[in-house]
Amino acid sequence: MSDGSPDTRILCIGAGYVGGPTMAVIAAKCPDVKVTVVDINPERIARWNSDRLPIYEPGLDGVVREARGRNLFFSTDIEAGIREADIIFVSVNTPTKTFGTGAGMAADLQYWEKTARQIRECADTPKVIVEKSTLPVKTAQAMKRIFDAGDHENRFTVLSNPEFLAEGTAVNDLENPDRVLIGSDETSAGIHARDRLVDIYARWVPRDRILTTNIWSSELSKLVSNAFLAQRISSVNAISALCEKTDADITEVTRAVGMDSRLGNRFLNASVGFGGSCFKKDILNLVYLCRFYGLNEVADYWEGVVHINNYQKERFVVNMLGQMFHTLSGKRICLFGFAFKAHTGDTRESPGIFIAKRLIEEQAELIVTDPQALESARRDLADAEGRVQYTEDPYTAAAGAEAIALITEWPEYASLDYERIFQSMVHPSFIFDGRNLLDHRRLHEIGFNVFPIGMPALTHFHEEHDMRA
Repeated sequence: MSDGSPDTRILCIGAGYVGGPTMAVIAAKCPDVKVTVVDINPERIARWNSDRLPIYEPGLDGVVREARGRNLFFSTDIEAGIREADIIFVSVNTPTKTFGTGAGMAADLQYWEKTARQIRECADTPKVIVEKSTLPVKTAQAMKRIFDAGDHENRFTVLSNPEFLAEGTAVNDLENPDRVLIGSDETSAGIHARDRLVDIYARWVPRDRILTTNIWSSELSKLVSNAFLAQRISSVNAISALCEKTDADITEVTRAVGMDSRLGNRFLNASVGFGGSCFKKDILNLVYLCRFYGLNEVADYWEGVVHINNYQKERFVVNMLGQMFHTLSGKRICLFGFAFKAHTGDTRESPGIFIAKRLIEEQAELIVTDPQALESARRDLADAEGRVQYTEDPYTAAAGAEAIALITEWPEYASLDYERIFQSMVHPSFIFDGRNLLDHRRLHEIGFNVFPIGMPALTHFHEEHDMRA
């Protein structure tokens, strides 16, 4: 435009792990589009406006600095943002319900509904509303009914644009996505709104990677994508338990399986279990939907993915207990990592939370180290205050410990001086590698008793008998 004002004004309601990075990349790629991110949490917004962002993602600082103050803004004035925007992304939290019907499985939509009502009350011009939160199928229909109440009919067009971000690579996933999915009604208004959003993404995403579907397929695709990824992890973890009983090596098994071109080698690493904000929540949401529609066998199938994940975490703790002479009481145990995966500070549904709490139940003395997640770890383990210590230095964490449990696959843990660590620990010394990240033979040569996932243990005990659960 000749006056330099932006052609399009985008608002994102919700400044969390999805909304913040997504809007930062859109602003960086579309400098003529004004992008505003709003949130009810003033502390979170203050951090988005500071040099210490509220979330850690590789590359995010640079993207935010490039656009912030130019065409990327963070604010707590939600009402003003709604009035000004042409396109409104809704990226509020949709946790699993903890009460009432569907507790433990269904999505809790209270924040989404409050946001929809706020948009309806504050908007004085037509808006395109984009579902960015992960929502159950048919949520767009409910959203439209709220928007159309009273005299607001036909002023709001709802699209579904689910996110497919992996934490730790979110910026790259946004800049070079496998696909962008946009669902819409097959009406003229729906198609027009869809094309507006397509044009924004097409500024940097090849057109053949921008998929358009009906709105119901888009909503369901997000749940199904995460369910398939989680299913793959649970499948390999289930086999890892069998490998430990039969002296097979899970890495050799998965290498052979992954060379099948029909399967590929992604998501075949055995581990202590999956975490993060999406997998468990989305699978349980899918289970609830299947049960709602009477598809109980389908629901049982997907629920099994979550059961295996819970089993893998419990199996890890029970193995620690058995190998350390059936008692952890008073023993100092160091957790290497607490984030649910490397390259993020996010601990939501992290296996580290479950394992730490179980070890505390066994009256172990815990020390937690993680390069990015200690602040979150303190919150997650607030009930155990006084029984857990925290340090960023892994050498300090391991000193005086009887065991190390590697929870997060931070690459720096593979390059530590384990001879130095061994000398600082109580002997016999144990390493339980929950990510199969370390050089197990080298650790054994140093003197450690090493317990990987899905592989034979390497110990220095004279009595070689299997104490695994």
